[in-house]
Amino acid sequence: TRLHNKGELKYRIVSMLLSALGCVPGLIAQSEAVSINAALHTSDKPYIQVKGETAIRAKADEAVIDIGVVTEAATPASAAATNATASTVLMAHLRPALVGSDQITNTAYSIQPIYRNPKPGAAPTVTGYSAANVVTVVLHELTRTGYVIDAAVQGGANQIGGLQFRLKDEQSVHDRALREAAARARSSAEAMAAGLGLRVVRVLSAEEGATGSGGFEMHKAAALPPPAGAAPPTPIADATIEVDATVSLRVEIGQ
Repeated sequence: TRLHNKGELKYRIVSMLLSALGCVPGLIAQSEAVSINAALHTSDKPYIQVKGETAIRAKADEAVIDIGVVTEAATPASAAATNATASTVLMAHLRPALVGSDQITNTAYSIQPIYRNPKPGAAPTVTGYSAANVVTVVLHELTRTGYVIDAAVQGGANQIGGLQFRLKDEQSVHDRALREAAARARSSAEAMAAGLGLRVVRVLSAEEGATGSGGFEMHKAAALPPPAGAAPPTPIADATIEVDATVSLRVEIGQ
């Protein structure tokens, strides 16, 4: 009897809910509209899914270099003071080597203890402190890259790295790559549909795949001639940037 009463109660609750829904005009109609729209979007229409890929190569027009000076001393204060002096000399050599819209900014500074490796089981001991000051230089005339590196070395730089080549306006190259990838995907879809005796009716979806710069390729480049009697500048090649794009396309096909 208890089970029967539970079932009867559940039946009454469901009946009340259905009655309440019926009393709200438009709620059932809205539910029906959603069902109809869902049926339209999930209808079984023939489609083709293709992928278009492209890679555009463009000559790099910016070079980025990390240049630093590291000094050591017995105390943190003396390490900082020594580094400040060395950094001032470095900047005095670097700034005249820059031209036009070239940029130089401080990107890192640190003071760290120097440890001596003890015998196994013994505690490490501090033997001094090192101070490091790093600036990042952005060049817009790539032929001056070696010249700027040489100026930094002459100014006392003892850390040079992170050389990168890049594009000032990579977005426009990326947009061009996307257009080409989308056109290739559309062309492939039309060719497949024609091979089946059909045609492309409409584009159902388009999605960009993983894209970006695919690195750079180094090329031999002409460097600025050294002054008479001076050592030749550090040879740095220019570079070509490769920008990749992928587009996945789904199209409806029909007669």
